[in-house]
Amino acid sequence: MSLLSYEEVRPWAAAIREKVATGAMPPWHSTAPRGQFSNDRRLSDAEKESIMRWAAAGAPKGDVKDLPPVPAFTENWEIGKPDLVITMPEPYVVPTSGVIAYQNFTVPTNFAEDKWIQAIEVRPGARSVVHHILVFMVGTRQNQAYTQIVPQQPPRPQTAPSGQSTRKPESLIATTAPGTNAMVFPPGTAMRIPAGASIRFQIHYTSNGKETSDRSSVGMIFAKQPEKEMHTSAFFNPRLVLPAGAADTTVPSAIQFEKDVHLTALFPHTHLRGKSWEYKIVYPDGRAETVLPVPHYDFNWQTYYIFATPLTVPKGSKLEAVAHYDNSVNNKSNPDPTKEVHWGEQTWDEMQYTGINYTVDDESPKQPNSNQ
Repeated sequence: MSLLSYEEVRPWAAAIREKVATGAMPPWHSTAPRGQFSNDRRLSDAEKESIMRWAAAGAPKGDVKDLPPVPAFTENWEIGKPDLVITMPEPYVVPTSGVIAYQNFTVPTNFAEDKWIQAIEVRPGARSVVHHILVFMVGTRQNQAYTQIVPQQPPRPQTAPSGQSTRKPESLIATTAPGTNAMVFPPGTAMRIPAGASIRFQIHYTSNGKETSDRSSVGMIFAKQPEKEMHTSAFFNPRLVLPAGAADTTVPSAIQFEKDVHLTALFPHTHLRGKSWEYKIVYPDGRAETVLPVPHYDFNWQTYYIFATPLTVPKGSKLEAVAHYDNSVNNKSNPDPTKEVHWGEQTWDEMQYTGINYTVDDESPKQPNSNQ
């Protein structure tokens, strides 16, 4: 529902009070100290108390003179008016029913020179049928400052991502999913899209009983050449196996940094059986530090956790990610607790995936049109 005016909010006062009291709203699933993440949505105790008292008093309107101005939205873009919008070339018609395989649409950027991106936002054309979108930069791959540590787990199932691919090199540059926000990079940093690159939309559609046409887009705001290049990447564990009926299965993954970096954001992602995450940095001297605890992961609210102060991560450090899964009958969201679950793209399968943003300390941003 809309919450832009008093008239729109007033009928929901009792529900707002209930959700604020239980902590269900605003949605935030990490127990890290307040202030660690710049996009922390939690209310302060004083803010909660104000809402509770307002609802208990009958939700009075208050003095109209104290109303702040109505927010100005730019054609529904969270980042403001984009400098460039890239849209799927043709609409995709989502059928009324059935399972829809992930759809891929590649669009050339037609960039004659490298572009620096300060903010990027993915906008579904028909939100009612778009579950999530991953946007990839095709034709190049960012040089990673880390290596994946292969987990010691059962053999990889056939449905898992393979190291062999006929696709061109590519890098994940933007995401939208339930609960995610547009990505605005800190001042002095920007993501580079090289000349000649293309954009690939990977879209997960879900039928809803009505034939629906979708043309999704990605909007970009350009920046001048920054002090630091923002790297966007990911690591994952495609070997996961969740036994049927198991209430708590642990699935790890890890990377080791080969250069000094500053870690700016983490994006934990599982499906309906995921219940918690924990991220630790193990430093070269053996010291370990928990940097992101997510004890109550919610598939319906997927969050990029953006560090208010980027984490200093020296060369040789490891970033360890551990996800926990509930494949038992106690998980009310479980599609089928009698099924052994492996990696897969559909919601009833599972993933152990982490998006990661970082800058490299000794790296100077490349000049436009430099060699890849």
